[in-house]
Amino acid sequence: MKKLLILGSTGSIGINTLELVRTFRDEFEIAGLTVNNNIDLLEKQINEFNPKAVAVKNRLKAAELKNRIGNRCDVMEGEKGLIEITKRDNYDILVTALVGFAGLAPTIEAIKLKKRIALANKETLVVAGEIIIGLCDKYNAELIPVDSEHSAIFQCLIGESKKEIQKLILTASGGPFLNKSKSELENVTIAEALNHPNWKMGNKITIDSATMMNKGLEVIEAFWLFDLPKEGIEVIVHPQSIIHSMVEFKDGSIKAQLSMPDMKLPILYALSFPKRYTFSEVQTDFKKIEQFTFFEPDFDKFVCLKLAYNVIKAGGVAACILNAANEIAVEKFLNGLIKFTKIPELIEDALNGIPNHSGANLETIFEIDRKTRDFVNKKFN
Repeated sequence: MKKLLILGSTGSIGINTLELVRTFRDEFEIAGLTVNNNIDLLEKQINEFNPKAVAVKNRLKAAELKNRIGNRCDVMEGEKGLIEITKRDNYDILVTALVGFAGLAPTIEAIKLKKRIALANKETLVVAGEIIIGLCDKYNAELIPVDSEHSAIFQCLIGESKKEIQKLILTASGGPFLNKSKSELENVTIAEALNHPNWKMGNKITIDSATMMNKGLEVIEAFWLFDLPKEGIEVIVHPQSIIHSMVEFKDGSIKAQLSMPDMKLPILYALSFPKRYTFSEVQTDFKKIEQFTFFEPDFDKFVCLKLAYNVIKAGGVAACILNAANEIAVEKFLNGLIKFTKIPELIEDALNGIPNHSGANLETIFEIDRKTRDFVNKKFN
């Protein structure tokens, strides 16, 4: 039995992971769960999966949960509670399904315990890729990607030599605005931006998909995961989201991983690797798929994708600035304070306004993240 600690158990990845635990009850059990605020769903999860401990970021909600469940499990609170539950050496796999910068610190604690990290929180590698990869090497921790694109590449590279790789090809759905012109993006609504054609995800990542910042973050994540130059990482728009990514080798051969779009498959692979468990829930019937289409991404329309490539070239803390500015900009859009097209403008302002420097350590990264958020928020004071 593999024991799982799920950070973000009430989000899309967390819920899908728990569905897999239900399916494979002889393989997995739950050691711990964490949430931000949703204690109603967390309480149901506690009743079903009997974790030893949970953590709730919102302290008032944590106190309310304690009153509800008594001593059925330990309830930790705040950011400190998130770190404490991750420091407990009572789990085998950390499923890090938190959104944004918040996933960095607890992931580091799990790495130090030499755990397997089922990484759905791409921002951890975006803001601190060099540090995270170094720590995994130092502590012999496993980092298995959960994003469907990186899982696909990871699977395609099994048994292959890195020196034989020509390039990685990350596929992108194009999001809800693939067929809109740049000028039409000026007046899109929040509801339209949240209407993703293929995937059911949380609000933040759905907006990132609409701006193609999500693909940009994935390019940066791939840069660190697979240790290739940015010129060796290509993005191609594939609206059907059946081919999750590809690897082209020097002899011209291309390997791809395909399936219907369902996050349970890459999650299960990260949990079961190197085995594959029999799982019939997700079926791909090629007779029912009319066509595969591919397009070059429009970097002029989707500026966020271009900015992501730029920060790889810039190095230093540029990716940390990009990520923090994007998180605040998306929050402002979801709160109705800015237009959709203002998101990349705010990010570019932050990249131009905050000095970049190399040789960053963790302390510097946390400081740059704070400075960037302050920089963007001050524009609304």
